[in-house]
Amino acid sequence: MFGDRSVIIKSAPGHSPDHQVLFLKLAKTGPVLLSGDLWHYPEERKLNRLPIAEFNKDETAAPRQRIDEYLKKTGAQLWIQHDYLATMKLRKAPAFYE
Repeated sequence: MFGDRSVIIKSAPGHSPDHQVLFLKLAKTGPVLLSGDLWHYPEERKLNRLPIAEFNKDETAAPRQRIDEYLKKTGAQLWIQHDYLATMKLRKAPAFYE
């Protein structure tokens, strides 16, 4: 996005036709990937399950595999926004991540 690969928007269709995830390379926190709706809960990822209300279940599998490989390659933390317990542990404004 800025030409330095610190912010990368990656296509991850399936949940919705144009769904995307966001990769951030933060100087102090390290690499982070925001999953959007690719996964809703850690259990979905662990058990390889899809939610009932998926736009295209067949199309969701490929981005999930691709993003899993990207996570391994980059060593990024996966932040699943619908994971209530994990989200509650994240810093809230005015605190921030660098």
